[in-house]
Amino acid sequence: MRAVAFDAFGEHLYIKQVELPVARPHGVVIKVAATGLCRSDWHGWQGHDSDITELPHIPGHEFAGTIHEVGANVTNWKIGDRVTVPFVCGCGECVDCLAGNAQVCKFQWQPGFNGPGSYAEYVRISHADFNLVSIPENISFETAASLGCRFATSYRGIVQVAKVQPGEWVAVFGCGGVGLAAVMIAKSRGARVIGVDTSHAARDRAKLAGAEIVLDSVHDDVVAVTRKLTEVGVDVTVDALGSIKTAKLAVESLRRLGRHVQIGLLPPAQIGDHASIPMHLVIGRELQIFGSHGMSAATYPDMLADISSGLLRPDSLIERSISLEEVPDAMQNLGSHPGITIIKP
Repeated sequence: MRAVAFDAFGEHLYIKQVELPVARPHGVVIKVAATGLCRSDWHGWQGHDSDITELPHIPGHEFAGTIHEVGANVTNWKIGDRVTVPFVCGCGECVDCLAGNAQVCKFQWQPGFNGPGSYAEYVRISHADFNLVSIPENISFETAASLGCRFATSYRGIVQVAKVQPGEWVAVFGCGGVGLAAVMIAKSRGARVIGVDTSHAARDRAKLAGAEIVLDSVHDDVVAVTRKLTEVGVDVTVDALGSIKTAKLAVESLRRLGRHVQIGLLPPAQIGDHASIPMHLVIGRELQIFGSHGMSAATYPDMLADISSGLLRPDSLIERSISLEEVPDAMQNLGSHPGITIIKP
């Protein structure tokens, strides 16, 4: 089969022929119909993820498709089923998995990080009975592929972690794929949403996704403007980009007793780095700091129901579709398209 790979961190991505994966007894092989181009894959390619230990490596972790092969011990799935998976696959047996929190499973396996991913024609998934999610007939493969990392992570962060309420002010820092999802989801909960991004195109997309106000963090004094708008500061901030600057600015924009959700992935701290979060404000204002690391298969039904009903429209965030051959160039120029890019093998 064809796949996108790299031989060393930060070096050229290329198309190669690799052997078709074989299903393990408790797993399946999925024929990839659509997979998302994600900043997390860029971080992995740049060497920011210690889970990638074998090279050459095939990236890709948010995808949808049909089951091609079923392992002997799989009971809930059959060939031809339309499925997707969370980007964190749990073991299904540990205390966190049994509590419905597979996204923090100690023994988790992530396609595209712990092993070969979905920038390929086929991908292998373990513990299928626990990790697979059925795609409703009225949701396309492209829409389902856009959920796996950015949308599901944002959904859990906004709905299940921050528990955003109607009328609250929510500021989303970074309006790429993750941020636009957060804007849309917060708006669907009745929040008043502020989108913050340096890109004019991204700010325009944030308005379309439901942002009431958009700000440029380079030219606007974000903290001052948000305090003027809200009188006391915003209720919830989301760093959807993942940088020291955006995380710090987001926390500074909170009201007292506010909540910050870190969704954007930050590379590991280096010697000399300043703290991302101003902890003196966290203490003095009694702020709450949350992380949101994906969403378990057990909690997908609520999100899928919101999409099936039309309350959420992740398909509207898809900007373009590309082929496997176009992936190397697209990864090099990841920041040039604020919407979601879907790869169709």
